[in-house]
Amino acid sequence: MAKGNINVSVENIFPLIKKFLYSDHEIFLRELISNGTDATLKLQHLITIGEAEGVELGDAKLEVKIDKEGKKLHIIDQGLGMTEEEVEKYINQIAFSGAEEFIEKYKDKVEDSGIIGHFGLGFYSAFMVASKVELITKSYKDAPAVKWSCDGSPNYDLEVVEKSERGTEIILHIAEDSTEFLEESKISGLLTKYNRFNQVPIKFGTKKINDPNFEPKVTKKEDGTEEKEPHKQIEVDNIINNTNPAWTKKPSDLEADDYKNFYRELYPMQFEEPLFNIHLNVDYPFNLTGILYFPKLSKNMDMQKDKIQLYQNQVFVTDNVEGIVPDFLQMLKGVIDSPDIPLNVSRSYLQADGAVKKISGYITKKIADKLSSIYKKDRKAFEGYWDDIKVIIEYGMLSDEKFFEKANKFALYPTTDGEYVTIDEIKEQFKDAQTDKDGKLVILYSANKQAQHSFIQSANDKGYKVLLLDSPIVSHLIQKLESTNENITFVRVDADHIDNLIKKEDNVISKLSDEEKDKLKPIIEAAVPKENYTVQLEAMDSNASPFIITVPEFMRRMKEMSATGGGGMFGMENMPEMYNLVVNTNNELVSEILNADEEKQKGLISQAFDLAKLSQNLLHGEELTKFIKRSYELIK
Repeated sequence: MAKGNINVSVENIFPLIKKFLYSDHEIFLRELISNGTDATLKLQHLITIGEAEGVELGDAKLEVKIDKEGKKLHIIDQGLGMTEEEVEKYINQIAFSGAEEFIEKYKDKVEDSGIIGHFGLGFYSAFMVASKVELITKSYKDAPAVKWSCDGSPNYDLEVVEKSERGTEIILHIAEDSTEFLEESKISGLLTKYNRFNQVPIKFGTKKINDPNFEPKVTKKEDGTEEKEPHKQIEVDNIINNTNPAWTKKPSDLEADDYKNFYRELYPMQFEEPLFNIHLNVDYPFNLTGILYFPKLSKNMDMQKDKIQLYQNQVFVTDNVEGIVPDFLQMLKGVIDSPDIPLNVSRSYLQADGAVKKISGYITKKIADKLSSIYKKDRKAFEGYWDDIKVIIEYGMLSDEKFFEKANKFALYPTTDGEYVTIDEIKEQFKDAQTDKDGKLVILYSANKQAQHSFIQSANDKGYKVLLLDSPIVSHLIQKLESTNENITFVRVDADHIDNLIKKEDNVISKLSDEEKDKLKPIIEAAVPKENYTVQLEAMDSNASPFIITVPEFMRRMKEMSATGGGGMFGMENMPEMYNLVVNTNNELVSEILNADEEKQKGLISQAFDLAKLSQNLLHGEELTKFIKRSYELIK
C-alpha cells in the first residue's frame, strides 16, 4: 500500500470546497455522473479509432446505488478506468492554481456556485456531502485495479486490489449533515433534474414490466366466457434517462409529432400545446443545438421566465439562461445545448464571454428568420399565431435593434375590423384618407375596442381605419415606430374629436359667435372638476355628440411609458389623470344650454357631462347612481 499527500497548495482545500459550494452541494452527483459519462464516451472513441484493440464497449451504462444501512452512495461506470499512475496524476494533483488569490477573491461570496468547473474540482465536489471517499478503478489497459481513499484531509491511501470488471466505482461515505442523499426520492429527483438526457444510460434500481415474450393462456369457463391468464412480469434495469433526445437529431429526421412529444417530455405538467418550434443546429463558429418552442402567451405580459433549459453535452446546467438567451426570448420554452458553455458559470462570466454573446446573437437571428419564413409561407397561419406571440415580438423590437430590423417587415398590427397589416401596408393603404393637411400620415389606434367604440365609429364614419393596439408596451412601440418612419404619427382614437385628430384644409364654421362662446365656457367650467378637466369649445359636425371627453395623447403616452419603465418622464405615472372636455358648438343641445335658465343649465350640463364620462368608462359609484336616478326623472 502506498501513502502520500495530495498535491495542493493549501491544506484546507476540503473545508474550502464545502464552505464555498455548500449552497449548491447537490451538484456533486451531476459532477460524478459527468465524469463517468466522459470515461465511457472516451473509451467508445478509442475503440472507434482503433486505439483499444480487443476491447468491446458492450452494453455500457452508469449505475447509482444507495446503501442506506451502510450510509454509502455508489456511482459506478464501465468506462476506460484508470491505472495507478493515472490515479496519481488525475486524482492526487488537484488543478487548483492561485489558491490564496481564490480565497481572497471569494471570501465574501460564499453563495457563488460557479467554482468547481473553473478550478478542476469536479471529483472533489464529493467531499461536500461525504466524510470519506473511496475510488476503485480498473483500466481497460492490462493493469491491476487500484483503490484510492481519502477522509477529507490532505492524506490518501492507494493500494492494489482485486476488481474483475473494467471501469470505476466511487463510494461516498455520506456525512452526518448530508443524510438526505441516502433517500431514494432525493437521488431520483437529482438524476431526473440533471441527467435525464445523459448520453450514457443510467441505471437506478430495477422495475417490473410486462414480459413482452409472454403469451397468456386463454381458458373457457363453464358459462362460456373466456378467462385470460394474468400477464407475467419481469424485472429489468430502471434506466432513468433518454440518451437520444429530439434536439440531438437532425430536423429532417423528425416529424411534427416528434417535436410535440418532446415538448411533453420536457413539460409533463403542461397541457397546452405549443404554437410552433424552432430547431437550432450550428457547428460554426461555435457548437449549439436545441429546440425552442413558442407557447401561447397572454397579452398582459405575465412573463414566465426560467422555462428554457440549458445543457452542456446533454447534462443540465441551469434554467436561468440570462446572458445566453436574449431577455425578450426568455418567455419561450425548450432546450439549448452547447459544449462551449462550462457546466458551472456565473452571470458575470456569461455577460463577458465572447462566445456566449455570439450564441445570443445567433439565437436572435434564427428566431427572426423562422418567424419571417412562417409569415412569407403561410400568412394566414402567422396571423392566427399573432395574438399569442405579439408580446415577444414587440418586446424584441424594442430591446434588440437587429431584431427590430427583421421583425419590422413581418410584425402585424390588427385593425378594429379584424384585418392584419404590416407597417408598410399601413403606410400604403392609409395614406390617401389619413394624411393631414401638413402631409403627415396619422395612424389612429384604440386600446380597447369596446370602451372606445363611439370614437372608433366616428373615425370609421369618416372612412378612417383604426388599429387595435392593446399590449402593455404599446406606448414604447409606437414611439419607436414614429422615430424610424418619416412623417407618421400614432394617435389614440380618443385623444381628440375626429376632426382634430386628422386636420384637413376645410374648417367647420361655428354656429355660436365668439361672444356666445365666451359666455358659455365659464358656465360649463363651473360645472366640471377643474383639477381633471380642461374645457375646449370646438366647431364640429352638428350630428357629433355635444360633449366629448378626450385623453391628451402626449400626457397619456408619457404616463404609460413611465409606468412600464423607460422612455417616459420620471414619476409621471403618479400624476392625476387629465382629460379634455370638448364641447361641440354646433350641436343643438349646446345652444339650448346657452339659452336656458340657470337651473336647467345645471341639469343639462350634468346629464351631457355624465353621458360623455359614461362613453369613456369614467362614471362609477355614487356618480353613476345619481346619473341613473336623474335619467329616470328626465323620461317621466
